[in-house]
Amino acid sequence: MATVPIYCENTAQHHDVTYGMTLKEYLHLCHVEGEHQMLGALVNHKVRALSYRINKPAIIQFFDYYSKYGRDMYIRSLYLLLCKAVHDLLPLKVKLRIKHSISGGRYCTLDNLDEPLSEELVQRLFHSMQQTVKRNIPFERIEMMTPNAIEEFESHGLEDKTELFKQRDHIFTSVYKLENTVNYYFGYMVPSTGYLTVFGLEKYENGMLLKLPSAKKFSAMAKTRNYPKLFSVYQQNKAWAEHMGVSYVSDVNRLIDEKKVKEMILVAEAFQEKRIISVAEAIAARPNVKMVLISGPSSSGKTTTCKRISVQLGVLGYHPVLISVDDFFLEREQTPKDENGNYDFECVEAIDLPLFNRTLTELIEGKRVALPTFNFTTGKKEWNGKSIQLDEKSIMVIEGIHCLNPKLTEQVPDDVKFKIFVSALTSISIDRQNPIPTTDNRLLRRIVRDYNYRGYSAMDTLRRWPSVRNGEEKNIFPFQENADEMINTSLVFELGVLKPYANTILRLVPETAVEYAEASRLLKFLSYFKSIPPDSIPGLSILREFVGGSKFSY
Repeated sequence: MATVPIYCENTAQHHDVTYGMTLKEYLHLCHVEGEHQMLGALVNHKVRALSYRINKPAIIQFFDYYSKYGRDMYIRSLYLLLCKAVHDLLPLKVKLRIKHSISGGRYCTLDNLDEPLSEELVQRLFHSMQQTVKRNIPFERIEMMTPNAIEEFESHGLEDKTELFKQRDHIFTSVYKLENTVNYYFGYMVPSTGYLTVFGLEKYENGMLLKLPSAKKFSAMAKTRNYPKLFSVYQQNKAWAEHMGVSYVSDVNRLIDEKKVKEMILVAEAFQEKRIISVAEAIAARPNVKMVLISGPSSSGKTTTCKRISVQLGVLGYHPVLISVDDFFLEREQTPKDENGNYDFECVEAIDLPLFNRTLTELIEGKRVALPTFNFTTGKKEWNGKSIQLDEKSIMVIEGIHCLNPKLTEQVPDDVKFKIFVSALTSISIDRQNPIPTTDNRLLRRIVRDYNYRGYSAMDTLRRWPSVRNGEEKNIFPFQENADEMINTSLVFELGVLKPYANTILRLVPETAVEYAEASRLLKFLSYFKSIPPDSIPGLSILREFVGGSKFSY
């Protein structure tokens, strides 16, 4: 019987395994030990389900829930588990929509219900999901010719998927089945429902919250919290996208095919500019305000938002003065270190807080104040004779990741501050049950920007991204509800614009690199979008910060 040479990274052992053996069978053979159940594996740096059959020499690394790939598999499988509960308990006309992340879970709604969603119905759905888990039903992945898959989707009332796959030029499509429930998902599933031992389902706002295991402790789920400002921004932008007829990727692709993309771009950009104008007017309505503090995660478009807010404040008669928190870093040798002994540039204590607060206080008092410029090469502040003094109409516009952290400006009176949180909350979804993670939107922006303007390859950016995300969770997101206003910089068409740039960059990641798995995932994700040439993008657009051609200087 033919054998295949395999190296298991988990055990650092070589094996010759039978040709066609599944990863699940090999997992038992090589006795991989771990605190938690293995959910899938990287095979030559490609994500595979445990049902994958080994057919060539490979380096294999099994992963559990604590891997990004394991979490994605687990969450996807919960989506189908919830779909089955809705399918089993409710009429076909009722459509489950999985909308976006919030409070450690996914916010979902049920369209076409005959009466408002009740606590009792949510509990019935949760109980149905629990019973399906106890029965340990396998998730079946079936390869079909795309026309047959479309027929299957149509017969199950999944018209949103029908439109998406009519636009793709793939011969075959993967269809997932869980008994009598059919759906499509962007990636692999865990082997069976018995793996889904930790989850929750609760009534939340006008819908439900599908609760997920913690990324740090699988057996625990985050306490449900209300995020009224963040939730409101999500709802406003989702509602606007739906009103404009661009809720799903297939809607945007159709407008591209119909040569209506320029009109869509202009309307989307005008909607965003209207929001920026309304925020500037809210600032003007508070005459005591002397500083605008703008925070947000990586690649959210903080810098361009800062400049556009400044323009609109200028329209209202203000004299905006831009100040960067980054110029107030401590000297390199004074910077705090993390648990690994590395400089922690992401923590608020890396800022020279006494100097920053003294500078702001003296400016508010009307004094002329010298400003430093931080030299990132030498790791020191430089004093080059730059100084400013505010006049009666001056207003400081300050950008930095810690701007919503009270500790940054603790010596400045609250009534002179106006706080803005900027993020890229993706308004469209792939389809009803496949939301687009906001982090993917920002990651693609960063890959393009880093390659074009910072000399970083996609491999460099992908390698740094987990550390960036950890810093955001610790230093940025806990303070987002402190904002007076939130601005969503995501544009419904932007992934079509980023696609040709990102495709070229991501294809440079070699198959031998550990980042290849993530590069491959992003390339597949982008394959759902039709490309949009950048020549229709206005010069003041947020997107110009990433693809170039902006009218602003950075």
